[in-house]
Amino acid sequence: MYNLHATIAVAVFLAAYALIISEKMPRAVTGLAGAVIIVLLGVLTQEEAFASIDWNTIGLLVGMMIIVNITRRSGVFEYLAILAARTAKGDPVMILVLLTCITAFLSAWLDNVTTILLIVPVTFAIVNRLKLNAMPFLLCEVIGSNIGGTATLIGDPPNILIGSATGLGFNDFIMNLSPVVIIVLAVTVGLMVLVYRKGFEVAEEDKQEIMKLNPPQVIKDWNILKKSLAVLALTVLGFFLHQALHLDSATIALAGAVLLMIATGEEPEDILLTVEWPTLFFFMGLFILVESLVKVGVITSLASQALLFTQGNFSLTAILVLWISAFASAIVDNIPFVAAMIPLLKDLGAMSGMPMEPLWWSLALGACLGGNGTLIGASANVVAAGIAERNGLKITFWGFTKVGLPLMIVSVFICHVYIYIRYLG
Repeated sequence: MYNLHATIAVAVFLAAYALIISEKMPRAVTGLAGAVIIVLLGVLTQEEAFASIDWNTIGLLVGMMIIVNITRRSGVFEYLAILAARTAKGDPVMILVLLTCITAFLSAWLDNVTTILLIVPVTFAIVNRLKLNAMPFLLCEVIGSNIGGTATLIGDPPNILIGSATGLGFNDFIMNLSPVVIIVLAVTVGLMVLVYRKGFEVAEEDKQEIMKLNPPQVIKDWNILKKSLAVLALTVLGFFLHQALHLDSATIALAGAVLLMIATGEEPEDILLTVEWPTLFFFMGLFILVESLVKVGVITSLASQALLFTQGNFSLTAILVLWISAFASAIVDNIPFVAAMIPLLKDLGAMSGMPMEPLWWSLALGACLGGNGTLIGASANVVAAGIAERNGLKITFWGFTKVGLPLMIVSVFICHVYIYIRYLG
């Protein structure tokens, strides 16, 4: 029965993945169909399937989507768009660099999903005014968000999991990860500029129109703006203090969403219609599919075999963890993968006696940056694709992969060198 369940779990996962790549079926339908089949065929019980969903991630997304959508009604995103475009003097390459760096910076201090929810509406407001294709901007921002989120404990969900399981603190993450993240970001932005610098054409009159605009004039509702910014500030403060408060980030985000709905008096039906429900249901299905692989031992077996290959060699183990985490996180969402790797690495450390801290940094760098490899590698990627689709722009699996995968390989190679020099040399 165990072997049968393992076969079913692998077959359903591969079939779902093939459908996601082919895009013959909406991602949400594919994810849910795979999850339902897993439960119907007995690989997971209904209780196990629901327990496998990371409700903290789902709650965080719902809360922030509500806050962002109410805030959007004030016109603040158009304000920020015009401000950024004027700062860059309407030059699309400078706008690309500016937005990517802003996204990376914010992702280190908020989580990267929240940053994407905030920055993508700004991007659409800019590119629509300059009559530009939004695709290069969105791809660069998503990749930048995953890079920036790698730098801190709170920037990316895998880091939160690692910090919680190991006791490594906020300062530990900054001191060990931010130096290489800065290098990776600089190289990535440079490569992006090389790729896209000749692909933008903006009419001079459109640039001049941007420069003539007065940012404060696009604010539609100052009352909503003041309340939204106040609630957003409280929510961000809550993220910083959530460990001291013993509250999960989902609780903070949902509390902020409820407070803002009460403060602004917005109709809940209108607000809830703006939530990216297909994206959320896709995540739920994906969590269940990956949990099926965890339960039947596929992920643990693959990781164990790979680590067995190192035969206790510390340097080889650290580098292997980095690269395996990167490519595995490009294929499955990095949250459940890291959840499966943490107990495995703990057991490995207990048996071998090798120093563990460099292995945790290898896992964090590989999992976070590996999320840039494909469209479904990280939560921020899927959220950005969902928002883009609502704005009439479809980010395809291969369209994302052909940009993200090469940049991911370059970034992980930089981390390879960094880990070797700092911890292994």
